[in-house]
Amino acid sequence: MADAAPDEQARLLLRQLDPDAWPISIDQLPEGTALVGGAVRDAFLGRHNPHPDLDLVVRSDALRHSARLAKTFGGKHVVLDEQRDIARLVINGWTIDVARQEGDGLEDDLWRRDYSLNALALPLQPLAPLCDPTGGLEDLKHGRLRAVREQNLLDDPLRLLRGLRFLAEIPLVLDAQTGEWIQRHRQALVVSAPERILAELQRLVKGPHADQALHLLEQWPLLQPWATTTPTAASYDTTLLNAEEATIALPLARLTKLISDDGLKRLKASKMLQQRCARLRHWGLQAKQQPEALPEQERLQLHLELEGDLAALILDLPKELQPQWLKRWRDPNDPLFHPTMPLDGGSLQKELGLSAGPTMGKVLAQLRLERAFGRIQTRDEALKTAHRLCAEIEAVCD
Repeated sequence: MADAAPDEQARLLLRQLDPDAWPISIDQLPEGTALVGGAVRDAFLGRHNPHPDLDLVVRSDALRHSARLAKTFGGKHVVLDEQRDIARLVINGWTIDVARQEGDGLEDDLWRRDYSLNALALPLQPLAPLCDPTGGLEDLKHGRLRAVREQNLLDDPLRLLRGLRFLAEIPLVLDAQTGEWIQRHRQALVVSAPERILAELQRLVKGPHADQALHLLEQWPLLQPWATTTPTAASYDTTLLNAEEATIALPLARLTKLISDDGLKRLKASKMLQQRCARLRHWGLQAKQQPEALPEQERLQLHLELEGDLAALILDLPKELQPQWLKRWRDPNDPLFHPTMPLDGGSLQKELGLSAGPTMGKVLAQLRLERAFGRIQTRDEALKTAHRLCAEIEAVCD
């Protein structure tokens, strides 16, 4: 596609983007509309997403055109920036951003963007050859990530981190000059909204080429205000994990190594994400060398707190333990790796006449521990153990 004649290249690119699947029709777009950024880049790379986010640039009146398209196609029109004339159109799960071009024309707009591979535009109305004033297509052909201009990175410092996210998602080599700019201005990132920083990080740690980006994050302390005391770009061996397990475990393990508990809070991470990382960090320290030597109650607590995220902890375990732990974790009937209660409170009330309260809580907790370590197999064994525990507790109280 990159070597085709300009007109044929535009037709091939549009076919790759499959506009028939879009929730809006190209013939309803205003004259001068162009598709810019990620969707164009990914189509050239063969990374076509059947459901891409679309970024449209119009010559003027972006808010009005977005509202009109929402009315025509039954979508929702959201004003993102009234002053800069930027809106978002949400239709049937699709996200389409509509922005007024900056500067005197499309090329001027593209010269204000972050990286050359994002400074590509396909005119849609009417269809015309690709607009590539910064040499983005050549950079794509050579697998190179190059900033358009140094000042463009400072205009929105989140772009400093976004460049490393591109390295994590796409097999690219970082242009030396661009790397110098990112390193030189790394402290400017703090002015970016924390939610935007976290969103970039969460995409970065999921990237199939994240090791390179994480190494640079460690080498250039871009994340120093939020990082752990000793951030590490440790490369994880995921060969024992299946694809689904790795998709969940690897990003969590990377993020926990990278960002401190306080950093996650300052980046406005959800309570759930903060808890998952804090638990993984805590048990990672507790189980660093000999996790199987932990006292029984601590070992049980580890599995209670990390049951769903245990694969992330296993990535940091000694190599000789990983196969055994994975095998047990994959067994839903393993009593320690998936702890359950052998009896519930209602059964204790019915069979033992035990009322709800501290004693019942202690008995249930001990029953779960006994079952986790294989000392209780059946309901009858659980009831006998419960009788004994009640008697022991009463004797202590007397």
